[in-house]
Amino acid sequence: MAQISAALVKDLREKTGAGMMDCKKALNETDGDIDSAVDWLRKKGLSQAAKKSGRTAAEGLVGVAVDGPRGAVVEVNAETDFVARNDKFQDFVSNVAKLSMTSQGDIEALKTADYPGTGRNVADELTNLIATIGENMQLRRSAVLAVENGVVAPYVHSATAEGLGRIGVLVAVESTGPADKLMELGRSIAMHVAAARPDALSRDDVDAEAVERERNVLIDQAKASGKTQEIAEKMVVGRMRKYYEEVVLLEQVYVIDGERTVGKAVEDMAAELGVPVAITGFVRFNLGEGVDTGEKSDFASEVAATLGG
Repeated sequence: MAQISAALVKDLREKTGAGMMDCKKALNETDGDIDSAVDWLRKKGLSQAAKKSGRTAAEGLVGVAVDGPRGAVVEVNAETDFVARNDKFQDFVSNVAKLSMTSQGDIEALKTADYPGTGRNVADELTNLIATIGENMQLRRSAVLAVENGVVAPYVHSATAEGLGRIGVLVAVESTGPADKLMELGRSIAMHVAAARPDALSRDDVDAEAVERERNVLIDQAKASGKTQEIAEKMVVGRMRKYYEEVVLLEQVYVIDGERTVGKAVEDMAAELGVPVAITGFVRFNLGEGVDTGEKSDFASEVAATLGG
């Protein structure tokens, strides 16, 4: 039998887009003849993944997984929403969400992780899934949240199956209070995040360039209306407060009751439990975010309807 080198496997993979283990098997089956290996992969339907790689993938699923003080969220894209109802695709996204809890949000590390029960890694299993289902797919992004004490609370909007949907949110709640109370608060805030789409947890977390840009725009608007620089500067103080109320999670009006801020809701829970409670982070993945999906939805109304149910 011919010696199958890593370079030969790499060459076949680049030609076909098939997974590394599949390429190695093809070369072993064809005694190292690369052209025969290409044909072998084609017959198995495994070389088709490369042909599909250029097609836009903006549908798919967001998956969340939580294990006590740790949680992860991933986005796996496909070409059509039909694939989101495919059991094999759902299983893949669910498994990858669980695997990502140990990858620290590093998407490249996640791709090289062993996929359970296959002898392949995550990237190769995805390639195999592309060949099986017949659509381009991409493991797009991953994030992990953790707390020392407390819970990481999940919420999935437009759920297709348990832990799978179009929007996935994680909220980290740091506290020594009862886990059930913390999870209740965290999940409600996660629902708020799904609806209100905050950009940052606190003022300190808002992008400095975005703040400066907003401030300059507001000053120019005030000066354009005839105000002096000094008066414009004073006017901007109040307008910037409004800006923070729109983009900072803890300063947003809590969608759940429409009265308190999210920060006040957290303070009230701390008073109720008699121990400190803090939101230390959040993650919100919207399926196809950054890709033109044409999706328009009133998330605030949908969250309210969910609560009413």
